[in-house]
Amino acid sequence: MSMNINTTSAQRSSACPAHLGWRILAIIYDALPCAALLFVSSIVLLALHAGKPAIPGTAWAFVTILVYWWVIACYAVISWRRGGQTMGMRPWRLMVLNREGKNASLKMLFLRYAIASLSGGLVLLWCLFDTQKRGLHDIASGTLMVRKEPIASAGTKQN
Repeated sequence: MSMNINTTSAQRSSACPAHLGWRILAIIYDALPCAALLFVSSIVLLALHAGKPAIPGTAWAFVTILVYWWVIACYAVISWRRGGQTMGMRPWRLMVLNREGKNASLKMLFLRYAIASLSGGLVLLWCLFDTQKRGLHDIASGTLMVRKEPIASAGTKQN
C-alpha cells in the first residue's frame, strides 16, 4: 500500500508503511543519541544530589527514573514534531505522520511515546499483524510510521 505525503520541501514523495525491521533498526540507532542525553542527565542529577547515587526504592530513585523517561520523551517527541524523524529514523527514511500524512500533533506524539515506552516496546509486535504495519501505540495515538521512497535526482537511477 502506497500513499502520497507532503514533505517539508515543495516536492511530494511516495511512502509506504514501515515494517518492524526498519523500526528496530531506527531504535538501535537512536540508542546512541539517547545514551548521550542520559549521560548528561546523570551528571546533572548527581550534581543536584551532592554526588550520591540514587538508592533503589527511594524517592530520589523515582525522580531519577522520571527525569530519564522525560528526557527521552522530549528527544523523541520534539524530533517527530519538527521533522517527523529522530536521528535513528533518517538513514532509513522513516517518518511519523498523522492519518492525513501530515505532522502529528504534540498530544498524539506524547501519547504514542508514553504507550510505546510504558509497554516496554511490546506494542510494536502488532506491526506483524496489522495491514498498515501499525503498532498498538500508532493505532491508539492516530499516527502511522512510513518509509519514504528515495527521491531520484537528475541523472541517477531510483532504487
